[in-house]
Amino acid sequence: MSLIDFSQFVNELATLSGQAILPFFRTAMAPENKGEGVFDPVTEADRAAEAVMRQLIKRTFPSHGIVGEEFGSEGEDAECVWVLDPIDGTRGFISGLPTWGTLIGLMRGGRPAYGMMHQPFTGERFFGDGGGSFYRGPGGERRLRARRCPTLAEATIATTSPRLFDEAQRAAYERVEAGTRLARYGTDCYAYCMVAAGHVDLVIEAGLQPYDIVALVPIIEGAGGVVTTWDGGPPAGGGAIVAAGDKRLHAAALELLNA
Repeated sequence: MSLIDFSQFVNELATLSGQAILPFFRTAMAPENKGEGVFDPVTEADRAAEAVMRQLIKRTFPSHGIVGEEFGSEGEDAECVWVLDPIDGTRGFISGLPTWGTLIGLMRGGRPAYGMMHQPFTGERFFGDGGGSFYRGPGGERRLRARRCPTLAEATIATTSPRLFDEAQRAAYERVEAGTRLARYGTDCYAYCMVAAGHVDLVIEAGLQPYDIVALVPIIEGAGGVVTTWDGGPPAGGGAIVAAGDKRLHAAALELLNA
């Protein structure tokens, strides 16, 4: 399959999922809570978007596996596996905030090979293959480059919510945040894309699933950044994640997280 064909296919996944989602955004729909002890909402929009993406993938690439947040895994031992989160940031989605996005990731040989974050309401797409990353939106298309930021004192840090950490994780996160210049909350997948775009320097989160992070890894790495677990391991399995635009900042964050 040629690069042009692949690009067209991923963009079609993004377009179709966006068409499934937008009729529900900023409406009076009632979300369900699939969490235990914490509010973890899911909506009809999540299910509709994942269903349309899975149908297209199965029809086009029947030998590929799929891992999705709403409908589980099938063929996850395949050489190529699509990892889908139809709405990353559902809490923001049901609050009418445009900080959510559709995550479309491709694993090849067990490693993140390509990712796209599509924000259909703002008309933005962030995508990359680990070697290069790009933005396409209302202002046109440009290459993404993370900014240099060697120290915490110069850094802008983001996390979805400190309340999502357990007690030990929150203490570790706060050690890092205390040394930064600016902290922002509630940004979900959008924060990772802002690392790739050079506007945010560091994202620290925990409790992530593969579908929360796989698509974002090639975008950040393609922009010159780094993504690992808190212990410096590969991030594709999820868990506690650190993403930084500068490797020096990433090292400083790891040191404090593991102090």
